Amino acid sequence: MADTSAAKRRLIEIVRERSFSTGGETKLVSGRSTSFYFDMKPSMLHPEGAQLMATLILDALRGSKVDLIGGLEMGAVPLATAVAVASQAQGRPLPAFFVRKQAKEHGARKLVEGLAPGETLNAKRVVILEDVTTTGGSSLKAIEAVRAEGAIVERVIVVVDRLEGAAETFKAAGVPFQALLTTTDFR
Repeated sequence: MADTSAAKRRLIEIVRERSFSTGGETKLVSGRSTSFYFDMKPSMLHPEGAQLMATLILDALRGSKVDLIGGLEMGAVPLATAVAVASQAQGRPLPAFFVRKQAKEHGARKLVEGLAPGETLNAKRVVILEDVTTTGGSSLKAIEAVRAEGAIVERVIVVVDRLEGAAETFKAAGVPFQALLTTTDFR
């Protein structure tokens, strides 16, 4: 989609309709409680929603040297997959990976999934994705895991920033941060 502002407007409509709710109290992964909540899976798994998110992420990466894209399970998995598919369609393939919250107890017992046998993250330039961020804690776990594998974290891109401390977390970690949307887009 050539018009980024039109893509963002349409994505806001989809997220508002499928993934945004208000009222009551909901506990977030960060431990905080909120009266407004984003359950992004209905938008990330919607064909148009996934396409818009992937297109906007690829637009944000235009001109960047990136080897792989991924993030912490579960939120980053549909995002990274959509971006990988869209990148191939655009003729600039960008492979995806994901970081488990903990290594499996069986099989290869890997923390980072999606790499072929013999592939590593060592010296690879990666972008960490997240669906919604509050304090940045989930992406920080992914950053720590991929850095431990030797990756160079180029930046974090989130679909929605709740504006509750994530930018400061990433700044302290020395990682550039970008949000496609923020809570101000939904108020």
